Amino acid sequence: MFTGIVVAIGKITHLQALEEGLRLTITAPGLGLGDVAIGDSIAHNGVCLTVIAKAKESYRVDVSKETLRCSIGLDLPQGELNLEKAMRLSDFVGGHLVSGHVDGVGEVVRFEPAGESRLLEIRAPKELARYIARKGSIAVDGVSLTTNRVKGRSFSINLIPHTVAVTTLKRLHPGARVNLEVDLIARYVERMLDPGR
Repeated sequence: MFTGIVVAIGKITHLQALEEGLRLTITAPGLGLGDVAIGDSIAHNGVCLTVIAKAKESYRVDVSKETLRCSIGLDLPQGELNLEKAMRLSDFVGGHLVSGHVDGVGEVVRFEPAGESRLLEIRAPKELARYIARKGSIAVDGVSLTTNRVKGRSFSINLIPHTVAVTTLKRLHPGARVNLEVDLIARYVERMLDPGR
């Protein structure tokens, strides 16, 4: 589990093709790998991946074909990634509960100044729209955010300057694609209301 609070920005410094996926080397000097062990989970733009090797400021992860199919941004040489280590049960939850399992890919409709902040509007895939609620939680490229407005498949978010400064969201533009993970509680509520689904 994660909280959607980005700890560092990492960079994909090597891509190796596997038979059914990719092996990535991520350089992340700001993440602090001293307490990371082989087998630990780290979220990469919202995608939970397992550390299979590590050095002082870098580590390796394998990405399955299925993960590549349902997410974006893990196959870009020199691509930057929002990073977060898995939370411990004793950790403060500053964002919301995030599983690290991307539900789908959305498209940026607007990304523009709004006073000191930035207005981010995203169009979600049709099958995810029902889980997105006004003033609800959503993870965008692994960043825990609160929705301001929801209309049909589109929702908007106000990004404060700090969030823009410390995440890769600063590089968004209309047409960009982003990983989305809807609120975990919304999925459980749906299941309880419709157990046959």
